[in-house]
Amino acid sequence: MNTPRIAIVGAGISGICMGVALQRAGFTEFTLFEKSHDYGGTWRDNSYPGLVCDVPSRYYQFRFAMNPEWTRLYSAGPEIKEYLVGVAREHGLHRRTRFGSEVTSAEFDGTAWLVGTSDGQRERFDFVLCATGFLHHPNWPDIAGVDEFGGTVMHSARWQHEVELTGKRVGVIGTGSTGTQLVSALAGKVPEVVLFQRTPQWILPTVNRSYSPISKALYRAVPALGVVPYWFNRAAFAVFSQGLVHPGRVRRFIQWVVERNLRSVKDPELRRKLTPNYQAMCKRLVVSDRFYTAVQRPDVRLVTEGIDKIEKRGVVTSDGTLHELDILVLATGFDSHAFMRPMAITGLDGRTLDQAWAEGPRAFEGVMMPDFPNLFMLVGPHSPFANHPLTAVAEAQSARIVGWLKRWQAGEFTTVAPTRAATDRYNARMRAAAPSTVWTTGCQSWYLGKDGLPELWPWTPGAYERLIRSTPNPVDYDLRQRVDSRK
Repeated sequence: MNTPRIAIVGAGISGICMGVALQRAGFTEFTLFEKSHDYGGTWRDNSYPGLVCDVPSRYYQFRFAMNPEWTRLYSAGPEIKEYLVGVAREHGLHRRTRFGSEVTSAEFDGTAWLVGTSDGQRERFDFVLCATGFLHHPNWPDIAGVDEFGGTVMHSARWQHEVELTGKRVGVIGTGSTGTQLVSALAGKVPEVVLFQRTPQWILPTVNRSYSPISKALYRAVPALGVVPYWFNRAAFAVFSQGLVHPGRVRRFIQWVVERNLRSVKDPELRRKLTPNYQAMCKRLVVSDRFYTAVQRPDVRLVTEGIDKIEKRGVVTSDGTLHELDILVLATGFDSHAFMRPMAITGLDGRTLDQAWAEGPRAFEGVMMPDFPNLFMLVGPHSPFANHPLTAVAEAQSARIVGWLKRWQAGEFTTVAPTRAATDRYNARMRAAAPSTVWTTGCQSWYLGKDGLPELWPWTPGAYERLIRSTPNPVDYDLRQRVDSRK
């Protein structure tokens, strides 16, 4: 029986999940390429003060690696990174991982993939599995004068820990989850925090309680108990997701909750500035138990005038006001549409990824593309994102990929790719369903593609998992057979 040669690109959540899934299925001839020095992906790259996951810890984990040691309901970034590194090490992935090895190209030569790395090496693989994620290329805002600032400028995803914050005036540009977490963490720790807000966010209240030593000891003693909070949270998210994709009671209830939470801001003028003009969940919902308290502090200023430019002393807004600062943090997110790029990927007949995605990222069932045989994606275009845990998505997609690898090993095909017709039908169905989702109700967000429609799965995550775990329909695929795939 042939053993496929497999390249996994990226050692974040989905890369770790894929590597473990391969080993559990008996596939051992794979290489995990990681451009950085350690596991963790976005949880390695992001290390800013106040970083917390907005999905409960006991749901934001792999089912094959339940962790009894979570310290809080919502875990801090370092704890999640430690968990991911621990899973990778426990399953021996370090023996198959090349750190500091950035994949720069992948070219299909008709029989196999030639994978090139930044050190000039090229190797042949039967399959390329792209686990590159979508939150790893920082989005640097195009603001005049940013290079003129006399203090320190840093993106939130490239935090400079050597920079001393004590006694410094800190400006934060951006009000998504990162911006709100930064303000919450810095308020009261520095003389002044200035939050530059372009668009206010709806805030879902929560209480980030600690887990007691007794609770952790119980989960440690009886590991099977871990499935209880996992499935409880899964059921809760299933209800929540109904509001994302269908108008109705759930959507109205979430709107009522966030509006009630906003009323905790006592000053009417500040409350007005913090009130969004779009429906809750149209943008990714921010989950916080601290932001509204922090933004009402006297040492925190909310600035809603647009930014005109940045000069040596600070930020100048459109009303001509100079906001003097010592440190400027760009909490401006990521290029969420990049996915595998800037990798140069070339499929059949010289067709490049940039050509295939000229009108925006497209995929079949979030994991495959026509004209790119034996290339799979994890958490690719139109996968369930929003506030859904990517651990669950990665597990479901890994299972689908393992299924294809087993069929290859059994000799059913040499190369597989979805047909263009199947991909067109699939994407047309998603576009037709998009208008009923909350993401099209009138806001601008990184969810939206060039056509103004969300690049997200427009049904519930549960429906996606049922699809991706079902048996693939043969008519949707171009299956090819050669006598020997290694010649």
